[in-house]
Parts: sequence; C-alpha cells; structure tokens
Amino acid sequence: MLAIIAGTSLIESALFAAWKNTSVQTPYGGVTVKTDSKHWFLQRHGDPPMPPHRINHRAHIWALKMLKVTEIVAFNSVGSLKLKIEPAALVLPHDFISPWDVPTMFDHEMRFTVPEMDTALRSHLEGVCRELGFDVVDGGVYIQTKGPRLETKAEIRYLRRLGDIVGMTMASEATLCTEVGLHYTSLCSVDNYCNGISKVPLTVKEIETNVLKNSERLESIINGIISKDFKNR
Repeated sequence: MLAIIAGTSLIESALFAAWKNTSVQTPYGGVTVKTDSKHWFLQRHGDPPMPPHRINHRAHIWALKMLKVTEIVAFNSVGSLKLKIEPAALVLPHDFISPWDVPTMFDHEMRFTVPEMDTALRSHLEGVCRELGFDVVDGGVYIQTKGPRLETKAEIRYLRRLGDIVGMTMASEATLCTEVGLHYTSLCSVDNYCNGISKVPLTVKEIETNVLKNSERLESIINGIISKDFKNR
C-alpha cells in the first residue's frame, strides 16, 4: 500500500479534505492519517501545524508500518544551495546528509542499518512528473538541518560544499523507513535560494509566496500518483 507524506507546501491544501481520518496509536504516540481506502496521506506537521524540530517522526513511520504501508512518496520543501537549481525547481534526491540529528527506532537494541533512498520508486516518480510535463532534477544530495530557524550565511557557505538542497525533515523520515523496511522516495520543491546564495537578500515572505506557487504543481503530481497503480512499478 502507498502512503503520501507532505508538509509545508500542502498545509493549506484541500486535496485530501474528503479523505477519512484514521487514528493510530503507536509506542511513540498517536498519529492521525487520512485514507481514500486505497492510499494513505500523512501531514507531517499535523493540525495545528507543528514546527519541524518537534515532529514525531518515529510515531509517523511506525503508524504507516502498522497500516501495512510498503511504499512512501514524500513531498518536501527545500532551499537551494546551487545557483543552477533555481526556485520552483523540482528535485528527486538520491542521498542525504544529517549527522547531527539522527532518529532511530532502536533505542534498546544493538542493530545497525545502511540508510538509502529507493531507486526504483524515485525512477517511477520521475516518470509521473515528466508525463505531466514537469521537469525534474534527477538526483541530488539533501542536507537536513534542525530548524526552525533558517541557516546562517556562514553555515550555507559550508553546506554548499556538501550538498545541493537543504530541508528539515526528509532525512529523518528516510532513515526510519530504512529501519522498518519501507521503500521511501522524496520529491523536493525548491522555494528559495538558501541564505547568501543569491545576491538578493532572503526573506521569509519570499519563501511563503513560493510555497503557494509550488503547491498547485504538487497537487497535480499527487493526483497523477493516486490515479495510477503506482505500486506496480
């Protein structure tokens, strides 16, 4: 079964308004998930919206595992570390960096995993985007910072050597999915250049404006996903 996880870009969306709410109790806390009986949708920020550093990722992923989900397509809002990846770009990251904040399900077990993104799922998602006429950047390194504040210019000068885009949630989800055996991929919508990348000073207003602009495209892509038998890839 397929689940869709989305955040900032779809907080105001009515796309899932008619889907039925389902409450799931996990060892890490309660989670509310929506369903149309064939797919699941999880708003990672919740209602009312929770800031990124307080999201209960462990409860989210465990709940989807309990619901027999096998594949997850996530939508993440990001900033760009590279001038060539412009605001409004769509990026399908193939790897991530998050060494300073690594969640785990294994607090009481001596277990190790090799984190990874699902290559086949990413390729299929790219196909859906291109069928709908949306260009995508296939591949890129996502760097996760803790939030909720944005990064300083000095931090961005360092991070731009390591990756391509910056966000605050995806690496945690991908890590936990690896631990519980769920296939995970992400489509990242670029809302802004990171602090100091462009000569134009970054403002929160710019980010908010671009989030709204990107939401319509993301809704089209989600409709493309749920209208197909996305599971049979």
